[in-house]
Amino acid sequence: MHSISRRRLLSLPLVLGAAAVLPGCAVSGPSRGSGGSSGPVTLNALFMKQASYSEDDIRGMLAAFQKAHPDITVQPTFVAYEALHDKIVISAPAGTYDVVLIDCIWPAELASKNMLLDVTGRYEQAWLDDILPGTLGSVTYKDRRYGMPWIPGGKIFFYNTRMLKDAGVDETAMSTWDGVLEAARTLKAKKVVEHPLVWSWAHAEAMICDYAQLLGAFGGRFLDDAGKAAFHQGGGLQALEWMRRTLDEGLSAPSSTKLLEDDVKKVVVQGDAAIALNWDYMYSESNDPKQSKVVGELKPAISPKGPGGQGPAVDGSMGLSVTATSKHPDAAWQLVAFLCGKDNQLQYVERSLPVWDSAYEDPKLTSGAQAPLVAADKAQYGSLIERPQVVQYNAVSQEIQAGLQSCLVGGTPAAQALSDAAAKVDRVIGG
Repeated sequence: MHSISRRRLLSLPLVLGAAAVLPGCAVSGPSRGSGGSSGPVTLNALFMKQASYSEDDIRGMLAAFQKAHPDITVQPTFVAYEALHDKIVISAPAGTYDVVLIDCIWPAELASKNMLLDVTGRYEQAWLDDILPGTLGSVTYKDRRYGMPWIPGGKIFFYNTRMLKDAGVDETAMSTWDGVLEAARTLKAKKVVEHPLVWSWAHAEAMICDYAQLLGAFGGRFLDDAGKAAFHQGGGLQALEWMRRTLDEGLSAPSSTKLLEDDVKKVVVQGDAAIALNWDYMYSESNDPKQSKVVGELKPAISPKGPGGQGPAVDGSMGLSVTATSKHPDAAWQLVAFLCGKDNQLQYVERSLPVWDSAYEDPKLTSGAQAPLVAADKAQYGSLIERPQVVQYNAVSQEIQAGLQSCLVGGTPAAQALSDAAAKVDRVIGG
């Protein structure tokens, strides 16, 4: 499963380095059979140290690839997540890497600056029929694909079954956010738990993740078709009003506005909250008697639906891309296709779930202690919502975070807080 360190890092503000557009770089991938090499090829690939697959896992994958492709040697580089983005950007002009690991919030920037190869034409229809559709957003920009999804990720909805039973709340209430709200009121009224809900609403990327999930459920959008801010109206506004209401009624822990995902996990496993969004790792840790008081009580589920019947999870997926400056794009694509392939992914399911729908029929995933989480993940990966796909993502995220906090912490009315944030976002994008 996804490691705790990967998800901790997603809760931190990203430091996005500025980079000029690479001049003269072709972004359309060459057709099959072109751009290859008749002799031995050495590929340089950039990965991160602490996410999902370990360094040893990846080295094992590369050894298997090189055994199947004896003319291709792969030299891996591993860096911390917080260094990954800038490493890609800084190394791009020199063409240092052939394959790079990218986060789902980077395709707009990296593709628009011609740093990634457009591989849309290299996809096989059988892949598109089998890849979990929600994960494709991690490598897509303006309907073009710039890699293959490798590490799926979406925030999962968790609730404490024992607490619901003690309050007389039927689990079916957990299928909608309206039902969650009523269940929280009942849990509080019957004194099962003082603050039934807990969130990662600190002034950080974590808050954008939670807000995105609620915005999507209420039918909102971050941006309209013209690329202008749209989160300040409709579902985006309703989502923030809902968030504020849970604080005003004492349903959400007041500390939520200072918490990150790992803090939320600690609250939940200590039995101090009944309902939360979090990444996969919280499930296994909730069942660890060395650190949890709720062993066997936490149930993973798909995200509740909003008024319009939508229930997306925020996308936290990552993908592998071929760089636009690679001298060996065909060999690099072979490596990407191998690493992201179903057969390879099924060898490492204890580290990360596959991106292939058919893989979830494998006994490795349908039985065992993690089976409930696997089932929830598989169902959820078909419905993911992306954070704003813009070149200036970091600055846009910071403005939205500030707007949300001004309402949740500062008391600014939701409509005013979001309108102010939307105006600033439009200036960032337009500037």
